[in-house]
Amino acid sequence: MSGVAGGEGTAPAERDGTKAALTPEAYKEALQSRRKAMTEAISGLAKARGLKALDQRVGKAEETLTSAAEALAAITPPEDVRAQHDAYVASLRDVATELGSTAGKVGARDLCTSSAVLADLGDKLAALDKAGRALQAAGDYPADVVNVKAGERRTRRLRNGAFVRKGGTLDGRSSLEIDNGGNLDAVVTALRGGSKVFSVYVRKKATFKVKGVRDGKYKIYFTHGTDWDGKTGAFTRNCSFERFEKTVTFKTTYTATQILWHDWRLTLHAISGGNARTTQVDPDDFPG
Repeated sequence: MSGVAGGEGTAPAERDGTKAALTPEAYKEALQSRRKAMTEAISGLAKARGLKALDQRVGKAEETLTSAAEALAAITPPEDVRAQHDAYVASLRDVATELGSTAGKVGARDLCTSSAVLADLGDKLAALDKAGRALQAAGDYPADVVNVKAGERRTRRLRNGAFVRKGGTLDGRSSLEIDNGGNLDAVVTALRGGSKVFSVYVRKKATFKVKGVRDGKYKIYFTHGTDWDGKTGAFTRNCSFERFEKTVTFKTTYTATQILWHDWRLTLHAISGGNARTTQVDPDDFPG
């Protein structure tokens, strides 16, 4: 008669349903196999340009971290780092869950830029970084996956009437008065023949008159939001993108005795008797 101690070839540590702990080398390999994908998914959030790309990368990061958390939760680490491992897996799950919530905020345009997303994830990412460093310090395990810095939530504003950009000379006779009676600041952009003439910042509950507008037909776009990021040229939160359906025409007429020109007044909020319709614009098609 012959046989295997423990019965049917089962290792003693697995008889009661528990898995044998991995060796330190095998555990390092398990972490390393997930490290690159997680690092790239998190760093990708900071590199997103545009709302569509941001939405896609948030979804990708959620998927990647969820998969990694499930895979790492299924293994048994070396006994001396069990506590650090459990904390690391729990933190991965927390970030993945938060990313699910963040995806909804990006879809609703409550969050509009990578910096806003990172600020929203700040506490969870900091906890994951701490858990990863603790695991790394316990045995040089590759758990350092957070390679971005999440800034604080901010509310930056320009002064009313500040020109964000000028692409043309304002030496005409006409003017464009902009009335922003809404609850959010706005940036108004005027295009003539496809070229940007100016973008001007108009604070909420304020008006500003752009003087010296030259003759021509202008397409008027405007974006509302909170926290203007001058570096990216966009509001980081609560953003919307619209344009007036009809062009605005400025024309100067010269007669023997007079010089006549057009002045326009636009309101960025609905008013009784208003006759200028607006339409939503795809954020990626908005003139930046």
